[in-house]
Formats: sequence, C-alpha cells, structure tokens
Amino acid sequence: MKQLLLQIFTWWNGQTMGTRFFTWRHGKRVGEDEFGNVYYEGPMTSWGQPKRWVIYNGYAEASKISAGWHGWMHYRTDTPPSKEDYKPREWEKAHRPNQTGTAAAYRPQGSISATGERPRVTGDYDAWTPGS
Repeated sequence: MKQLLLQIFTWWNGQTMGTRFFTWRHGKRVGEDEFGNVYYEGPMTSWGQPKRWVIYNGYAEASKISAGWHGWMHYRTDTPPSKEDYKPREWEKAHRPNQTGTAAAYRPQGSISATGERPRVTGDYDAWTPGS
C-alpha cells in the first residue's frame, strides 16, 4: 500500500503512476546504464523529435545520468550508447553523484560553511561607494 501511495504522490522516488502508464502505452525501451537507470523513447514531439525520458533507479537525481547517455537525452546524438560501442575517453572522470548538501560538498576558503577565515583583500580592488 505504501508503494502505491508513493507512486501516486511522489515524483522523486522513482516513477509516478502517470509516468508508468505513459511508459507502458508509448515508451520503447532504448537501454539501461551502469546505475540501473532505464531510458525510453516515445512519440514525436511538436518540434519533430522523439520524446526521450529516463526512469531513475531510486531517487530522481539528474546528475545520475552518465556522460554517454547525457548526449542522447539532450539530442546531441541520435544513437544511444546501447546501440554503439560507447567507450569513455581517457580524459573523462568516473561519475560522482551531486555532492551539494553533503559533507563532501565544495566549500571554498572564506565560505561561512568552511573553517578558517577569508583571505584579506590585497588592495587591487576598490569597492564602490555612493558619491565617489
């Protein structure tokens, strides 16, 4: 019963009932990535391209889409990584989830969330004051 209510009322915990029904009626499964996200393609949109969407494995977080699938989702390529032998380039870093709001988030020196003090101004900047 809890799962049914979650699918009806929450969109961030996976697919809703509306998405499940639309996917069942119109979706053609295109592939799956290493994180378990499933990618679909559907009917043509008003601008003449097929509708594309992802059903996330778990919490819906856009940064969970890998680099190969990102290009397909944003219509940069028409060939999904599942249809080609996609290999990441040697300069591509491994995927890391969004760290915002966690202890691993970026906190520059001087930030109110970081320890330490902000560096002193070196004199190369003059703040504007009214009337000057």
